[in-house]
Amino acid sequence: TVFSKALGGVYDVVVAMYHDQGHIPVKLQGFRLDEKTGLWEDVSGVNMTVGLPFIRTSVDHGTAYGKAGRREGTANPESLIDAIKIAARMAEVRLGKKTA
Repeated sequence: TVFSKALGGVYDVVVAMYHDQGHIPVKLQGFRLDEKTGLWEDVSGVNMTVGLPFIRTSVDHGTAYGKAGRREGTANPESLIDAIKIAARMAEVRLGKKTA
């Protein structure tokens, strides 16, 4: 499928017309459970909405309210960091400072 080809490096990006069409394969690839600890290790993925008059990116997982504010530090910030980096790159392209 197009998603496995993208994962293999044939494509840089996959555009899905519907939210759920794109999120299912991304979540299957981006979520990894550590069997020893029972914790999610690699939770990655960024959602981008194009065609808006403003830049919109978000993480591809939920809000993790169950982890917010805990002292254990169980929340993984990687997806948030990736979403911010992609938004910054989009802003640079929009401002003409970089090419896509």
